[in-house]
Amino acid sequence: MIFLGIDIGSLSCDAVLIDEKKNILSSSVIPTGVNNMEAIARVKKNVLDASGIMEKDISSIISTGYGRTRVKERNGAVTEITCHAKGIKHMIPGTRILIDIGGQDSKAMRLDPDGNVVDFAMNDKCAAGTGRFLEAMARALEVDINELGQLDKGATSDLVLSSMCTVFAESEVVSLIAGGTGQKEIAKGLNRAIAARTNSLVKRVAQDISGLPVAMSGGVARNKGVVKAIARSMNIDKVHTPETPDITGALGAAIIALEKTLQKG
Repeated sequence: MIFLGIDIGSLSCDAVLIDEKKNILSSSVIPTGVNNMEAIARVKKNVLDASGIMEKDISSIISTGYGRTRVKERNGAVTEITCHAKGIKHMIPGTRILIDIGGQDSKAMRLDPDGNVVDFAMNDKCAAGTGRFLEAMARALEVDINELGQLDKGATSDLVLSSMCTVFAESEVVSLIAGGTGQKEIAKGLNRAIAARTNSLVKRVAQDISGLPVAMSGGVARNKGVVKAIARSMNIDKVHTPETPDITGALGAAIIALEKTLQKG
């Protein structure tokens, strides 16, 4: 049996194909763009082509993310919180605190020993500290978004941005550049600001994280500077990240498709 999970977010559309043993057969991450229906069709084609599997051989499809109801052939739709928790349990077993920074919101989840969500908090009032925020900061610093994660290497200052509003922060970065502040120092300041905001979100679900392994999912987990800053802000040795953090939600959706099918017998 084959199962497909599709995660349609504001920035990326992700898909994962698994078999009945939860082995990942193929995965794909593409920009969502302005037409999420086209993105869904393309990402599904990508995983089918990569695995050599025919669409008729898929036993069940579960969708998640903001655009989950746009997947017409779905067998069900599940929230991204549930899917990320399910995905991280498979990728990094033992995770008890999960941080998911997506394209336009941030989430912190507290999981029980079985990987079930006990509590969660979301910051969805604005794009502060999210993928879109980092895109705006990369533009202001005139670097590629993929370079941003390494840009703070060698920075020594304790600069922190005074505003996390995307518009005001972008103006502040422009002013700092004009005043002679280096890119490295600004990047470090950005990371520290995101980390402080993330730490506050985590404290809403767990005041004391002592002994609780922390992991991070979502595309921003690829930004090593942000991940390290979050670990320092939380006063822990490490925030664990999957090798492919972008597909965590889609993987969780695929696993849920598998589990629901097995439950039906």
